[in-house]
Amino acid sequence: MSEYPRDVDAIAEDFAQRRAGLLKALTEDVDEFFKQCDPERDNLCLYGHKDGTWSVDLPAEDVPPELPEPCLGINFARDGMQKRDWLALVAVHCDAWLMAVAFFYAVKLDAAGRTRLHKVLNQHPTLFEVVTNRKKSSVGPPAKRPKFNAMGRPTESATPSGRPLKEADLGSGLRNRPAELFWPDDAMWYLVEVQSFNPKTRQAKILYASGEVEDLDMDEILRDQHMCLL
Repeated sequence: MSEYPRDVDAIAEDFAQRRAGLLKALTEDVDEFFKQCDPERDNLCLYGHKDGTWSVDLPAEDVPPELPEPCLGINFARDGMQKRDWLALVAVHCDAWLMAVAFFYAVKLDAAGRTRLHKVLNQHPTLFEVVTNRKKSSVGPPAKRPKFNAMGRPTESATPSGRPLKEADLGSGLRNRPAELFWPDDAMWYLVEVQSFNPKTRQAKILYASGEVEDLDMDEILRDQHMCLL
């Protein structure tokens, strides 16, 4: 398992890449995907790869397989359903497979790590939501690691190195400001960048070193002293 992603950020990045590949198959490349799922062929699976690509292929021959396997035989139901319903069914199975792979990698994380991983993964709409137009999602690779970590600063630490956030900081000066955000779940400080701050709503858009984005209530963050500025 030495080549497998081991920490939350690495697992989340692997998830995002595989999801991007599957999403492309189900949307942008849907005609080619539909064509490859010939019901006359043997049991086929849709794979999302860690480089952001997808493929339709036979299941792994190794028993047990190196990773959890995606749904087997998606091609058999292709011509027996409406196309949109078939794609929605495939999307549901792809969502389940993505979570299975992520938590296969997460086997050595503690409870706090698994909780954080689930929170990060859940920021993505499911493939089912996208395919059925319940939520919109852009097709393409996941966000790269942000430039604010170009110097290789540790992305998490047990103690902060910056100064505590103050009321006077809540203004335009927060834009693109690197900071450390405290997570009570695991009592760790995580490297983030404040991308924007809305003075009316007192909400800030936070970019994690993993590339994930989250909106935070800065009044709550300030009250609990859960942010330090760098």
